[in-house]
Amino acid sequence: MTGSAWIIIAAFLWGIGGGLAGILIERGWDPLVVAFYQGAIGFVCLFAWLLLQPKRRWKGSRALTGWSVLAGLGIAANFALYFIGIEQANVAVAATLMYTAPIYVYLVSFIARLERPTLAKWLCILLVMAGTVLLTGLLRTDASSVSLAGIAAGIGAGLAYAVFIFSFKYASLYGQPHLALNIVLFTVVVALFPFIDYGQSAAAAVSSDIGWFLLLGLFGAGLSFLFYLYGLRRTSPTIASIIAMVEPATASLFGVVILGEALSLAQGAGMAIILLTVTYLSTCQA
Repeated sequence: MTGSAWIIIAAFLWGIGGGLAGILIERGWDPLVVAFYQGAIGFVCLFAWLLLQPKRRWKGSRALTGWSVLAGLGIAANFALYFIGIEQANVAVAATLMYTAPIYVYLVSFIARLERPTLAKWLCILLVMAGTVLLTGLLRTDASSVSLAGIAAGIGAGLAYAVFIFSFKYASLYGQPHLALNIVLFTVVVALFPFIDYGQSAAAAVSSDIGWFLLLGLFGAGLSFLFYLYGLRRTSPTIASIIAMVEPATASLFGVVILGEALSLAQGAGMAIILLTVTYLSTCQA
């Protein structure tokens, strides 16, 4: 199987994970509890896989650990804000706003002079901003507009994901990506633990919804990240970022078809503008 195929599967599972989170949140589970379970179950899966690897590949360094912890903090914030965005808005809006992460990567690269700004790139950034306005209904005053809390959470999830992109890239330079990813998910668990509702977390483990939690952790963090690592071995990170547009498309489709979420024509247009523009920006790096 090609690297692109592995990454498509990973992105598809991430999208399904967003939909599963939507189901759990609709059933009354707190978004932070949902995020914690996703990270914890994902860590258990990847750590079990790591135990099966030759120990000579476990060698790390302070640099790898430091960048991995920072990447883990980014993913912890991403999980939490993404699920809060689902609660405050819906799966489609939250997933698409999170996909604006490459825009923030570009802006930081411009400021740090790591990337040369061009007219085309600035126009793309403006297009994404316009798409966000359409998607979230910021110019509308009726009930069809998305709450400011949902917008802020979705954009925050994208910013947090941008932190992960930068940090995991540097962590991989100092050691094996699979070891870095285990540190990332362990950090997610530690970072989210102080903020969760402990009573609800304990109740989730013995509830009738535990199957949904297990599927969320398996699809949204366990198998998906493992497949992503397999894909990265056979393709470049840039191509991987292009293929990752499968995630918001899958999550949005899940929200509309399974959860019955409704999108207006303007919101659909905004979603299309964001997905196509960000994908174009990614191809500029390929």
